[in-house]
Amino acid sequence: MSLLARPLRAVVGIVLVFSGCVTAAPATAGELSCGHGRPLRYVVTFDRGTAESTARARIAGACGATTVYYPQIAVAVATSGDAGFGARIGLDRTFSAQGERLAAQHATDPVKPQPARATLPATDPAAVPTADLSERQWDMQAINAGWAHKVSEGRRDVVVGVLDSGIDPAHPDLTTALDRDDSAGCLTGAPDQDKSAWAPTTSVHGTHVAGIIAAADDGHGVTGVAPGVRVASVKVIDDRGYADPEAAVCGLMWAASRHMQLTNSSFFVNPWSLSCIRGDDRGVVHEVLARAVEYSTSAGTLNVAAATNEAVDLTPSARSGTPGAGTGCEALPAGLRDVVAVSAVGADRVKAGYSSYGLGVIDITAPGGEAGECVLSTVPGGYAPLCGTSMAAPHVAGVLALLASSHPGAGPRQLRRYLDGQATPMACPADYDLTGDGTQDAYCAGYEGFNGFYGHGMVDAMAAVAPRTGRPDPAR
Repeated sequence: MSLLARPLRAVVGIVLVFSGCVTAAPATAGELSCGHGRPLRYVVTFDRGTAESTARARIAGACGATTVYYPQIAVAVATSGDAGFGARIGLDRTFSAQGERLAAQHATDPVKPQPARATLPATDPAAVPTADLSERQWDMQAINAGWAHKVSEGRRDVVVGVLDSGIDPAHPDLTTALDRDDSAGCLTGAPDQDKSAWAPTTSVHGTHVAGIIAAADDGHGVTGVAPGVRVASVKVIDDRGYADPEAAVCGLMWAASRHMQLTNSSFFVNPWSLSCIRGDDRGVVHEVLARAVEYSTSAGTLNVAAATNEAVDLTPSARSGTPGAGTGCEALPAGLRDVVAVSAVGADRVKAGYSSYGLGVIDITAPGGEAGECVLSTVPGGYAPLCGTSMAAPHVAGVLALLASSHPGAGPRQLRRYLDGQATPMACPADYDLTGDGTQDAYCAGYEGFNGFYGHGMVDAMAAVAPRTGRPDPAR
């Protein structure tokens, strides 16, 4: 699974033209004898500077059809029903997440297909509970969000792209914040602005993340970190919970093309069950994600990502054009240098046991909750608590949205500097024996100002909108 949240039983009324890319119709493969098996989707890398016409011709010549080509990063998404497509293009240039999963299924005896997920019922705004739930938002209290709102709730010209499973357009806490014009579905690897492509179908995850960022401050339900900004639904997680590399690339490129200042990625890209990327992809997954992140950063979009929920010590990922680490655990996109990677803490301000960590990977920490005290936010039809680094990351995206609102024109580098500066430093725990068995459950490397558990420290919404000297006193 690629979602980075841990569900808990609902406590309140839960019912459960793109610019910068070139699309093309399927091309014929000339006289080449092509197979016609089950069509699979591939990401394909080309040398930088490769023209769209050249990429398209190579894909057609290998018995494939081009779905979309991103010339800025020389990455294509293609489909092919020919088993030899990857070998013809080059196994070091192609990867199919669908193909990897199919191969894994065929190797299993007997094959056990995944059960279909239930489709979410349409939200009836009138049926959504209207009680004020802000007192149950311990997470917002932990980052001083309520006090920050007395200074600023953010500006509507700041848009956060929520790369996730879709945002419920009918939820009353999100209808004002949702930017429909900048929303798109990316499951095919090419952006589709039709509402059916970006709305949620089986998962509450994206709606929950969006509420943490920008739920309305209206005295009803919950309130987000930056209720004055907008969120765009960029659907990259499919109905089985997978975020395939082509969908993630599409989401990042779409956000950049729409000039979004920020994105939030509460997922990991991997066709396997674990977040650590493996050698099976021949480096293609790392390369396409690295190119997309680096391009979007250069275009002015800062990307925030969850650190994953597997309690592993993460390894920093190399830049594009450089092979992956080869050892250790690389989590994409969180491990990439240009991404703000977020770990999770519980209400006790200690790293949550599930949260992955790693010196040189984790940039900052935020509330993600622990069992029994998760993060309450919006879901289709109402509100529910979820735990995970999925919940921690949007707290950081929300604070960055407040910073972007306070510093119009600031680019990714400046916003990262402001983010680091507002964080409250947190030292490594003297004892991290969560189970009480006398053994440390993880080892924190670094010092108080920067370490593998908490990065630069706990995010602080109030410090983002007001100087630490002369700002309102939270005790009042």
